[in-house]
Amino acid sequence: MEGNNSYGNGSSWADQWDYSDPAASNGAANKKKSSSSGATAKYKQKVGDGLEKTKAVASTGMKKVKQGTSSGLQWIKDKYHKTTQKH
Repeated sequence: MEGNNSYGNGSSWADQWDYSDPAASNGAANKKKSSSSGATAKYKQKVGDGLEKTKAVASTGMKKVKQGTSSGLQWIKDKYHKTTQKH
């Protein structure tokens, strides 16, 4: 059983409706493959830059959380100390 292919001759839906010149598309595909290494390097560079920015933002955020938590806990300790202090 060949599967659920009702188009015949093993062609797909895209093959049935693709009216472009197959030779032209193969040439374009080869051209894309040769220039893809430069595009890949550029993409990797952008991703790397994005990750660096993400790390910096996360680090800054964690510092703010740590500082806020520390000051909040200190405020609680001060309030507790004032209420339990005997005169």
